[in-house]
Amino acid sequence: MSLEPLGAELRRELGRLGPPGAIADVAEAWPGAVGDGVAANAWPARIARDGTLHVTTSSSAWAFELTHLAETIRSRLAERLGEAAPARFRFAAGPLPERGPEPVASSQRTVPPPSRQALAAAGEIAAPVGNEALREAVARAAAASLAAAEARRDGRPF
Repeated sequence: MSLEPLGAELRRELGRLGPPGAIADVAEAWPGAVGDGVAANAWPARIARDGTLHVTTSSSAWAFELTHLAETIRSRLAERLGEAAPARFRFAAGPLPERGPEPVASSQRTVPPPSRQALAAAGEIAAPVGNEALREAVARAAAASLAAAEARRDGRPF
């Protein structure tokens, strides 16, 4: 699955929260402009009609601190967004988006090709299935499972 269609859909939805593309562009630039620590405790929520960027923070202390850093944040966003960067900010405590799971380097495993014995056993397992397409899918799944079990038993990586 490509991430591009999801990105386009997300951009459309974020466009409902301010001028077209503006909040999406700010949200994309935000972590790089403010750093991971601030991004974990403050997130752009919407852009008002007057162009003010409303930012929700994890606490009123964060809102207070970021109010004093607004000019620095504005200049860092301007480096990334140019004239599209918001000129005014309003920081207030509120709900932040949930953090996603930490990325994993790779969650894919490569199953070794099944042996002749595994293919034969998989064929026997799938034989009672009446639908041909389903029978083939069951046979492939059984063969992969049997091949993985053989690899584990033999101490081979997969």
